Amino acid sequence: MQINITGHHLKVTNSLKNYVEKKFERLTRHFNHVMDVHVILTVEKLIRRAEASLKVSGNKIFADATNHGMYAAVDSLVNKLDRQIVKHKEKLKDHHQSEVEHHTIN
Repeated sequence: MQINITGHHLKVTNSLKNYVEKKFERLTRHFNHVMDVHVILTVEKLIRRAEASLKVSGNKIFADATNHGMYAAVDSLVNKLDRQIVKHKEKLKDHHQSEVEHHTIN
């Protein structure tokens, strides 16, 4: 998985970069076909915003999260992406399951 981290109005420190990379490793436990990840960390007055887009096997997944702390925003972002990846994986599984049932009926 290739992770690209960008900061807007924020310097991406090594500790923040390592934290993001460690949290995003969690996404591969459900679905190891995550190919490319682009993370944007933004500071807007008192709010910290984290957003990411992922390329997964022919599809794109996007999520964003805001919080008063950057680490909390990253945690919330990863939770949202995790749910979306599980949903994406179930759709693929259901699609392939119906194909198998269709072929066995005919």
